[in-house]
Amino acid sequence: MNKLSIKNLSKTYPNGVKALDNINIEIENGMFGLLGPNGAGKSSLMRTLSTLQDADQGSVTLNDIDVFENPKELRKHLGYLPQEFGVYPRITAKQLLDHIAILKGINNAKERKDIVNYLLDKVNLYDKRNKSIKGFSGGMKQRVGIAQALIGNPKLIIVDEPTAGLDPSERNRFYNLLSEVGKEVIVILSTHIVDDVRELCTNMAIMNSGQIVYQGAPQNAIDELEGKVYQKAVTHDELETYANNYAIISNRMIGGTPFIHVLSETNPENGFELVKPNLEDVFFSKINTTNSLV
Repeated sequence: MNKLSIKNLSKTYPNGVKALDNINIEIENGMFGLLGPNGAGKSSLMRTLSTLQDADQGSVTLNDIDVFENPKELRKHLGYLPQEFGVYPRITAKQLLDHIAILKGINNAKERKDIVNYLLDKVNLYDKRNKSIKGFSGGMKQRVGIAQALIGNPKLIIVDEPTAGLDPSERNRFYNLLSEVGKEVIVILSTHIVDDVRELCTNMAIMNSGQIVYQGAPQNAIDELEGKVYQKAVTHDELETYANNYAIISNRMIGGTPFIHVLSETNPENGFELVKPNLEDVFFSKINTTNSLV
């Protein structure tokens, strides 16, 4: 069993932005979702964990490896798929993976060939191994990204906003691949897409303004909101009035009509109906209300 321990981690950029504010998380094998709006500090945390930037204070350990004291050792056990996975467009998938395997220190040609072929088969791209990556779809490029992240049998895999820009079928294929990968290693999925976490992760944390505002199992967070989420259809002109009088956690358009969700310990009456909470309600309740009821 692998264990990643993050303690008292903080980072302030030169422009004064506090990207990480005393982060404390412990993560073991499986899919861990890091959920938060854009600018919450997710990418800053991912860059710190992957040794691409230093922290101002705090510690990170993977099993017995001190990440800040021994970053080179950590990189031997790390697979990383950044938000923008840059590729050499004119080379083939096989050539790209072979090149990255060399960079990761796999010098035996036969061993590299076996690993590359195995990973291309694992991400269902073996029949496209000799095709130029420039002709790949977004989903295919992401699968190449996962394949390169798996080189070297990593113990920690970090994927940052992996499904952004993918169509529904590509997202589903990506979900299945990540779920399979996450059985025996730690996979941190950093995203602002609630569906990604709901469908993939058994544990999660929600970040906002550089802080962890919730940590636990998605279903536990949903259960905590049971009996506290109410819904009502309103007009566009009424939105501001309702926002001034109720703890609105979200509003969405359904058939052109705004539907608001509010968080309340008691029935607010006035036409509101009690609804079953979901992970989106959890997310917005943590992000949009300053005095959470849970």
